[in-house]
Parts: sequence; structure tokens; C-alpha cells
Amino acid sequence: MPSSPKVFPDAKTALEGLAFDGMTVMSGGFGLCGIPENLIAALRGSGVTGLTVISNNAGVDGFGLGQLLTTHQIKKMISSYVGENKEFERQYLAGELELEFNPQGTLAERIRAGGAGIPGFYTATGVGTIVAAGKEIKRFGDRDYVLETGLTADLSIIKAWKGDARGNLVYRKTARNFNPMMATAGKVCIAEVEEIVPVGALDPDTIHTPGIYVDRIVQGTFEKRIEQRTVRSSSEAIAQNKTAKEEA
Repeated sequence: MPSSPKVFPDAKTALEGLAFDGMTVMSGGFGLCGIPENLIAALRGSGVTGLTVISNNAGVDGFGLGQLLTTHQIKKMISSYVGENKEFERQYLAGELELEFNPQGTLAERIRAGGAGIPGFYTATGVGTIVAAGKEIKRFGDRDYVLETGLTADLSIIKAWKGDARGNLVYRKTARNFNPMMATAGKVCIAEVEEIVPVGALDPDTIHTPGIYVDRIVQGTFEKRIEQRTVRSSSEAIAQNKTAKEEA
């Protein structure tokens, strides 16, 4: 593994000195794709409580951010979609968990704005619905817009495919979702990657997140679970193949 002040041997060590009760954490990924599995587990192991977590979703029961729900370390979620987690539902309905819902595009833009130093922006999304309740509404032309604020965090934990010792990152396919913008919006950013390569090994034109945004980097091991696995039965597959042959 390349030697660098940014490179840490494991997720637990990478979190040292950064985790504290009541902190706000941004956690990258969409569903179970591109989530920082190792850093989430290390955050659980740190024992910090009262967390506000900004993430598109809350993982599934017992995996991803679902681990932090099981241990009741999360006080509030700022999210877009949470439908795959029964424990999330239970805690929310029981009044044990605060929830701030956002339309998905609005959540993405709030994070991007926070990283860009933009305190707020107007969007037509959500006007006339509960999303706009209590927020400033302003008219531009012949349309109303709601004011949304930018989001920042004490810590961003993200996942990339490859990174170098300077923290330059490359994401792979769908995992390039909330991760790049979250890297810019945390006071401190830790990236976990599948492979750390030597400086200069990454084509500069393929780098998605420049190392200037990344404070610490760690190489992890990943389960890469499937959120909802759907397969055909053997009889359905045989019938489809038979029909295809007959039509040919």
C-alpha cells in the first residue's frame, strides 16, 4: 500500500479523532450501491450517539446504515427514500427517530450547494405540498419556488472504486451517485476504496473527485449485497427459451 499521510490501514484508524456524539455525517451511496460499508461499521464500533445522518436512504435491516439504526446511534435522518428498512419505519412511527424528507433531486442539489458554499437556492419542486411547509416561497415570472438550504456535515464518508495516495478518486458506474458531491460538503472527508494505486496511475481525465477534497483514504473489503434479488424460476426460464426457439 502506498505511503502517504492520507492513507490509513483500516476504517477504525481512519475515524480516530473525528467521531463525536451529536455530529452530522454524510454517507454516500444509493440503496446498497456505492456505500462506505467499512466506515459505517467502524462508526458503529466507535459507539458515538445522537447522530444526524444525511444519506439518500438508510440501508437495509442490519446492513449499511441499518446497523446504526439497530444500535440506536442515529437521532435524525435527512433522506429521500427509506422504504427498505423495517427498523427505520418502527423507530419513526414510535417517535424514536426524527426524519427530514427531501425530493431526491432536491437532496442532491442541497448537498452540491453546501459543497459549493451556496447557502440556499430556489426550486419549483415541492411547491404546494408538505415539502414546502414552513419554507419561504418566492415567485419568479409566473411560477412559485421554494427556498431550500445547502447541506454540510462534520464528516463525509464515501466510497470509490480506485484512489491514489493523494486522495484522487474514480467511481465505477452507478456508484458515482451521491459520493462526489458529498466529498465536497463535509468539513472532513474519508474515502474508502477497493484499490489504492500509486500516484500517477490514474488518468487525470478520469478522476471524478480531486484529492483536495479528501482528507483520509482507506482500502476496504466489500460484501456488495444485492438490495432486492429477483430471479426467474427454472420453469420460467425453460419456457422462455422454448418460445424464443419456436419464434426463431
